[in-house]
Amino acid sequence: MWMAFAVHFFYRMNMEGKAISDLFINEQIRDREVRVIGEDGEQLGVMSSRDAQKLADEAGLDLVKIAPTAKPPVCKIVDYGKYKYEMARKEKEAKKKQRVIEIKEIRLSPNIDTNDLNTKVSAARKFLTKGDRVKITLRFRGREMAHMASSKHILDDFAEALADIAVVEKAPKVEGRSMTMFLTEKR
Repeated sequence: MWMAFAVHFFYRMNMEGKAISDLFINEQIRDREVRVIGEDGEQLGVMSSRDAQKLADEAGLDLVKIAPTAKPPVCKIVDYGKYKYEMARKEKEAKKKQRVIEIKEIRLSPNIDTNDLNTKVSAARKFLTKGDRVKITLRFRGREMAHMASSKHILDDFAEALADIAVVEKAPKVEGRSMTMFLTEKR
């Protein structure tokens, strides 16, 4: 009994980021009072969940809790199957429109030549114009570790070459055997 209560309580507490299948419908709604919205969108006011369920039954529709965290919770009288379909379609549409920003990494060595550096700069420019973040990593091997401080100018030159389209998000920082810096597109 206690476990069922704990699961139900935890379930209700996590309704903020609810999925479509997590909606409470009809008899699952246990609140004393709910704010009811009719099938055509008009406010029917605050009433007991039993009265709201009766209204939904008379209309031949379902009572769906759409805002469980509101005081009192908001329920809507709708056809649940149709509502579920509409919400899934909206979610899918929102996913299409969102753009995931990727982090592209460019690796350099301390003894890089200017032409090689220019090639890497043009690759970074291409990534930045696509809207991605760029992580520039300067890797040190063997005796190169002794000259880490004097190699910082390579990252500074890299950032300076891209100053027209990029801004340094995170300044060069030493992490183990490498020095990293992040660039993002100017807004």
